[in-house]
Amino acid sequence: YSLTFGAINQTWSYRIHQNITYQVCRHAPRRPSFPTTQQLNVDRVFALYNDEERVLRFAVTNQIGPVKEDSDPTPVNPCYDGSHMCDTTARCHPGTGVDYTCECASGYQGDGRNCVDENECATGFHRCGPNSVCINLPGSYRCECRSGYEFADDRHTCIYVDECSENRCHPAATCYNTPGSFSCRCQPGYYGDGFQCIPDSTSSQTPCEQQQRHAQAQYAYPGARFHIPQCDEQGNFLPLQCHGSTGFCWCVDPDGHEVPGTQTPPGSTPPHCGPSPEPTQRPPTICERWRENLLEHYGGTPRDDQYVPQCDDLGHFIPLQCHGKSDFCWCVDKDGREVQGTRSQPGTTPACIPTVAPPMVRPTPRPDVTPPSVGTFLLYTQGQQIGYLPLNGTRLQKDAAKTLLSLHGSIIVGIDYDCRERMVYWTDVAGRTISRASLELGAEPETIVNSGLISPEGLAIDHIRRTMYWTDSVLDKIESALLDGSERKVLFYTDLVNPRAIAVDPIRGNLYWTDWNREAPKIETSSLDGENRRILINTDIGLPNGLTFDPFSKLLCWADAGTKKLECTLPDGTGRRVIHNNLKYPFSIVSYADHFYHTDWRRDGVVSVNKHSGQFTDEYLPEQRSHLYGITAVYPYCPTGRK
Repeated sequence: YSLTFGAINQTWSYRIHQNITYQVCRHAPRRPSFPTTQQLNVDRVFALYNDEERVLRFAVTNQIGPVKEDSDPTPVNPCYDGSHMCDTTARCHPGTGVDYTCECASGYQGDGRNCVDENECATGFHRCGPNSVCINLPGSYRCECRSGYEFADDRHTCIYVDECSENRCHPAATCYNTPGSFSCRCQPGYYGDGFQCIPDSTSSQTPCEQQQRHAQAQYAYPGARFHIPQCDEQGNFLPLQCHGSTGFCWCVDPDGHEVPGTQTPPGSTPPHCGPSPEPTQRPPTICERWRENLLEHYGGTPRDDQYVPQCDDLGHFIPLQCHGKSDFCWCVDKDGREVQGTRSQPGTTPACIPTVAPPMVRPTPRPDVTPPSVGTFLLYTQGQQIGYLPLNGTRLQKDAAKTLLSLHGSIIVGIDYDCRERMVYWTDVAGRTISRASLELGAEPETIVNSGLISPEGLAIDHIRRTMYWTDSVLDKIESALLDGSERKVLFYTDLVNPRAIAVDPIRGNLYWTDWNREAPKIETSSLDGENRRILINTDIGLPNGLTFDPFSKLLCWADAGTKKLECTLPDGTGRRVIHNNLKYPFSIVSYADHFYHTDWRRDGVVSVNKHSGQFTDEYLPEQRSHLYGITAVYPYCPTGRK
């Protein structure tokens, strides 16, 4: 049999030695004379390789009898010996002699020799109800209820779910049902988040406590961004106030009014306003209250098919939420709302990015650059910092790795480098900004885009046209601007669900990006001005997190956390080939010389792969064990080319 592995084709042969025993017929002569030469007929040869068990199974049918001289062997129908030309998804029906017919199996269509999957969802040949979504599968389909509905007993019809009927709100609150969710609001005369309502009694409350109570009640609803005043044990305003979702801090006077000139931006050292208060126990968050309410509703022990929100140590929604103990998972935003297009099937976990930064820890380092050494090196993002990893040729100099820049209150995802001005650019999903910093000693970050962003992820720099491009996975947009943030322009805002990685070929004027929509992942391309948009790759692709264009080999390459493959193609989509087919969980990738370097969420490190052999060559695991996001290469020259 033949084995194909990448570009390698090999053939193996096996010799089978078999002893055949038999019982002599009782009615035959006592000393029968058998010819010394017998004829062995072999048919129905069958071989099947099981990829999961890594086992080759084979079977043959053998017959031994007298040698038939001057006569052809009895013909065997191709359906029996496996020599038919039917498709692998078709049934072979034997006819007379060697005649046969092929019939595509249920769920497939064609002439039997070539069968393709029949999309029951597109043709309407399915039993999914009006409130469900039909998902096509090879040879079949599956129904999935829309948000706010659940299956009836027939497992096809979806019926409306009224979450308010389960009485999850506080007795002094009113429940408002919405598709797929619900909200609780305290009744007049009470205040709180709806899960807990307290009688309204403001006569004994201080101004700080009254403002705090009002802000907490508003903050319980998704989308609210009110500042919650912080009070001491006596109910007075704390001298230092900080906005929890933006990171801005300032000093206030005894009446709670901001002291002019004391406000500091996110990531910087807060102003000194007075003695720090003693820590107090924080109130439960929305995630914690929702979780506690559902656990109580389920009797303390939910079934495997019942959803319970997962919260982190600070009470925030964990970005990855799963339905009970099943493998059906999806991403949520900071308010616990599902991110469209992220619901995955069993066996594939979506790559969810947190949107709430860890709490600030004092003392915080200054947000300025620790300059790197001269030479080629990698820059990677990890939570609130940008890491520096030098290269010796293509080998990782792990002992010389260090932190280039720390930005507390941030979650840095995308990163790229401008080789002309030696500036590093990055996206921050917590601050909803795009910033940059020079690699010179003492350089400080500069925010260049701070509005109109929700979840900026992928980032690409065109060093020739002095332009940057980025993706926003919540707004479902691809935008561009000059490197100072001016002349901002939306390139694409349609047919995008979860755009993530983006890469640019400045020399040839091409733009590439990935969309890891779980129902229809793809890689697209266009010119740098947004013209000639087209799909480049949309088959055999699962979760294309990382994307890079190699200006030297002129290949577009991507790392797929769904198929576990590292693949490359020419800019027009031809010449596609697999470099490596056993990645762990890649997130971002960059190409340099004869190696690929990618960040990996299973290893929480940087992994290098040889371009030619496809083998792992090295890995770097930072001391801080958490997910790494973007990665880029910095070398002391720019790729040549013209505008």
